[in-house]
Amino acid sequence: MELTAVFVAAALVLAGTVKGAVGLGLPPIAMGFMVLVMPPVEAAALLVVPAFFTNAWQMLMGPHLRALLRRVWPLLVSAFLCTLLGADWLTEENARVGTIILGVVLAVYAASSLVSLQMAIRQAQQGWLGALAGGLTGLVTAATGVSSMPMVPYMQAIGLEKDELIQAMGLSFTVSSVALAINLASVQALSWSLGPAVAGALVAVTLGLWFGQIIRRRLNPATFRTVFLTVLLVLGLYLALRSLLA
Repeated sequence: MELTAVFVAAALVLAGTVKGAVGLGLPPIAMGFMVLVMPPVEAAALLVVPAFFTNAWQMLMGPHLRALLRRVWPLLVSAFLCTLLGADWLTEENARVGTIILGVVLAVYAASSLVSLQMAIRQAQQGWLGALAGGLTGLVTAATGVSSMPMVPYMQAIGLEKDELIQAMGLSFTVSSVALAINLASVQALSWSLGPAVAGALVAVTLGLWFGQIIRRRLNPATFRTVFLTVLLVLGLYLALRSLLA
């Protein structure tokens, strides 16, 4: 049990470090490592509160919130509602399937980012495509606790500037965190008894964010991003294959 706690704490610090350095990666990294030692529903319950606070901070630290809400509201509404559709998908009975999906999502996200897959979505298409991307993101979030795909590629494809993109991801991740918290509470996976563990997780993530900000100032962001995505790709493939062959 003590080794598990140390492993989980290290995973949260690492995930927070990635988040602080490159602006995303907290749920993918943390969930990817934590499901190696616990069911996905337990990992998600520990992570949802730290994810909410870090993403809400990222959402509020910028001047573009109103404009982004007007632009991406179809994605946000669809992601929220579709996450709620899968309220019990992260339960222990579905852990194996959820872990396979998580592995595939991590691998696809990492591979598409490593090859700099670029798409361009015209403004006239952003309403229905945003709703579609949001719906798929919501289903993936419900099944895995990770809300990066296909939301992040969609945000990159609609032509947001760097600061807008960072704030938009914080906005979307915040909405997904709220919906996921509702799901976890509905299956009694999120309760006040988890308070001390969640507080510890928040401390670990905050420590990682501090490390990440130091790295952001000292390390070439492109190098760090490549290392991060490579680790994510290997981890995703390992999770998917391990669960498929189990």
